[in-house]
Amino acid sequence: MKKCTNCNKELEKDEIALCKKLLGKKTKQFLCINCLSEYLNTDQDLLLQKIEQFKEEGCTLFL
Repeated sequence: MKKCTNCNKELEKDEIALCKKLLGKKTKQFLCINCLSEYLNTDQDLLLQKIEQFKEEGCTLFL
């Protein structure tokens, strides 16, 4: 199980997929939703909406 680079929380598969989608597939930095929202200076709810959007679009990272 991967852990958040910042707070060491165990990550859900959607959090890992979101990091790959937003930071690049080759990223070595995986962040939880909370830390990713701080890193990107955005709202957590927006990131959760993006996860659902990417799933609906059929993004293979979110299977």
